[in-house]
Amino acid sequence: MVSADAAVTSAPARRLGGRTAAVAALVVIAVVAPFMVSGYHTHQLTEIVIYAIALLGLNLLTGFSGQISLGNGAFYALGAYTAVILMTRLAVPYWATLPVAGAVCFVVGVLFGRPAARLEGLYLALATFALAVATPQIFKHDALQPWTGGSSGVILDKPASPIPAQLSNDQWLYFFCLAVAIVLFTAAWNVVRGRTGRALVALRDHPIAAAAMGIDTTSYKSVSFGVSAMYTGIAGALGALAAGFVSPDSFTIALSLQLVVGGVVGGIASIFGTLFGAAFIEVVPDLASKLSDAAPTALYGILLIVCMMVMPDGLAGVVRSVQARLARLRHPRTRT
Repeated sequence: MVSADAAVTSAPARRLGGRTAAVAALVVIAVVAPFMVSGYHTHQLTEIVIYAIALLGLNLLTGFSGQISLGNGAFYALGAYTAVILMTRLAVPYWATLPVAGAVCFVVGVLFGRPAARLEGLYLALATFALAVATPQIFKHDALQPWTGGSSGVILDKPASPIPAQLSNDQWLYFFCLAVAIVLFTAAWNVVRGRTGRALVALRDHPIAAAAMGIDTTSYKSVSFGVSAMYTGIAGALGALAAGFVSPDSFTIALSLQLVVGGVVGGIASIFGTLFGAAFIEVVPDLASKLSDAAPTALYGILLIVCMMVMPDGLAGVVRSVQARLARLRHPRTRT
């Protein structure tokens, strides 16, 4: 008969094995998917991967460090324009624009996060909201028009497949975005599970106690802003490649709110919940428009309200709940 202590000891190993199997299955599905669907749906899959990276940046900031941001769309725009300017004005290869876009957004995020670290709650949300509102107008300014194209925007060529006989251009871009996402998700997973992640969670849950334990709250808050901006900026650069066109009107406050919706629906403190949130904000509006030609936004709003009422912890919370119940059914605790 298995003792209770042995069952408890083996529980972490079972969870780790289950997570590893789930990640492996997800990677296999992601690799096979573009060969099983049309070009349009391959583009949708690419957008889901890009949104997942952006939502991961938001989750690192809001979910793990507790800083509410309504302005991550601004960093998405900054990353997109950085990539576009490098490609169209300086002839930089598209793959080389990603680290530059990430670095630029990281610096801007830290510079913004340093003074914003003094703000909390609704005041911080309002400051980031103002950033999102102001960003499109900045890119429309006449002084930047030679670089950003002003209100007309900039058109760029999508990346061409280096092996056109095996992969179409859409499939190549999807796999390129998927490879970037795997690297960024792995890095985020390691950060969250390490000392930095524990410090961010302590800062979120008990900021006074965290400061008393010697955690530099200002530095952690500003750096988490920078890392969040870096992830979102890389997503913006990939989004520009996928769309083949950028303009200031593509990055209104609606984009920032859309990212918040995806973060909440997926699970605001879950790394892999960002995949659920990304799928929601990409697929559900399209589905709503097909179901209702008259009022697609109203249907989308109704679906969002239902999701929040049924899944207050997001889709990641539902998955965790189901996993816990299955674990209790498969491995009931026995007494000696």
